[in-house]
Amino acid sequence: MKPTFSRISRYSAIAGFAAFAAYVGMALAAPPVATLKVAAPASSAAVPTQVGIQSPVATPVSSLDALGQGDMVRVTVFRNPELTTEARISERGTILFPMIGEVNIVGLTPSQAGQQIADKLRSGKYVVNPEVTVSLGQVNSRQVSILGNVTKPGRYPLDSQNVRLTDLIATAGGITAAGSNQVTIVSPNGNKSDVDLASMFRSGDLSKNIALSPGDTVYVHKAPMVYVYGEVQKGGAYPIEPSMTVMQAIALGGGITPRGTQRGIKITRAGNAVNASLGDPVQPDDVIYVKESLF
Repeated sequence: MKPTFSRISRYSAIAGFAAFAAYVGMALAAPPVATLKVAAPASSAAVPTQVGIQSPVATPVSSLDALGQGDMVRVTVFRNPELTTEARISERGTILFPMIGEVNIVGLTPSQAGQQIADKLRSGKYVVNPEVTVSLGQVNSRQVSILGNVTKPGRYPLDSQNVRLTDLIATAGGITAAGSNQVTIVSPNGNKSDVDLASMFRSGDLSKNIALSPGDTVYVHKAPMVYVYGEVQKGGAYPIEPSMTVMQAIALGGGITPRGTQRGIKITRAGNAVNASLGDPVQPDDVIYVKESLF
């Protein structure tokens, strides 16, 4: 007997439900699939263009270490003595080097200049793996002048080890016996600074020990003097110390001779001669005269 239509429909429905249940069971048994979420950036500026790569930061070059116009340099190439060159940096900031021609090195340190020349030799295939050394022979681009009462007045180069006022004075041999602690610094633009070295060291305030700049002129003044003569052991001119008295001035001259007398001391000041005692204060340009004893 053939099944009726209603029975066949019931069988199809049961089979379809069983197949659906099997599919759901397989889906539940399968491992979960990770979902990839992509978040849109808030703005275009927040999106990095490169990951893990930082832009190179230029190393600042101190003007006291850099090569300048007028400096004399010596360039040597290892294992290539025929390329040794001594040159003066031109006003354009360049030197002429064999094979590669004009090279701009102004503003570079000697090591940077050597690297630049080596790169040009390598890129031009003139030297294989060149090792270039640039040494500074004479500094003309950053000099200061020191004048007045120092042992060796003249022009001196500035560098990272010789930049402070006291450094320059020491390089010039120090202040002479006739020199003062008063120093004047004049810059190329006309600005002037006065420094009292004695006061600076007494107070311990080294803020006045200023850093010099190329082109500065340092002048060490002459110390105020007192002149002692007559019946003293060693007459002459002597620098005045703060609060100096007549007795101290005479002591600088070795003291009074056996023929001299303390009662016969005169000071000539501004053209006028006056009697003086040992405790009187001394002024700049005083002339002290010790008379001979009458007895």
